[in-house]
Order: sequence, then structure tokens, then C-alpha cells
Amino acid sequence: MQNDVTIRFEGLPVSEALREDILRHARKLWQIAPQLQSCDVAVRHAEHRHQHGNRYLVHVHAVMRGATFEAGRTPTKDHSHEDAYVAVRDAFDAMLRQVSEHVRGVRGGGARVSALLDEDAA
Repeated sequence: MQNDVTIRFEGLPVSEALREDILRHARKLWQIAPQLQSCDVAVRHAEHRHQHGNRYLVHVHAVMRGATFEAGRTPTKDHSHEDAYVAVRDAFDAMLRQVSEHVRGVRGGGARVSALLDEDAA
């Protein structure tokens, strides 16, 4: 198992605490799909606002043999993504759904994947 995770903070100061949170989410991906070859994560501000909080955009790109996955979107106007940790959680939740659906379809591993996802939700 190769855990090749690249984390980029684009236009932001590096946060070791956020980096650790991203790595924790990436480890969950590798539990579900040990055949993942790489996971690239980019964190940046979605816009540059000065009077109200800046929302974060987190983009996750994961690769395994025969499949590529992309997650991350422009945050909604509800301001929940003013918290970088919420933006990371949402991007990785979307990535987990994509990867788990792929794993279920490829090897019929639905029970194992469901157990791991349920464990994370608790």
C-alpha cells in the first residue's frame, strides 16, 4: 500500500493542524481502496473578501489503476465553508462516495465499505 498524498495550500499559509486533518481523511480513503495510487489535495480561498469571511475551496484528486476521481466544488452561499475543516470534510465525503461506489462495483465489496463508512459516521 502506497500512501502518496500531496497537499497544497494555494495562496494560504500552511496549517499543520489542517494538514493532519487532511491526512486523516486520506487514510480513510486507503482503508476503503488500498489500490489507490495517489491522492492530491489543494486548499485555497474560493474568493477574496475582506468584510465577510472567505470561503475555502478544497479539491481532491485520487487515482487508481483504471479510474480517476475528482471531488470539490465551489462552496455554496451558506457560509459553512468559511471553516476550512468543514470544506475538507465535505470534499472527502464526496470522494469517499465516489471511491466506495467504484469499489462496490468492481469487486462487490459493499459490506466492507459500508462498515467502514458507518464506523466513520459514528
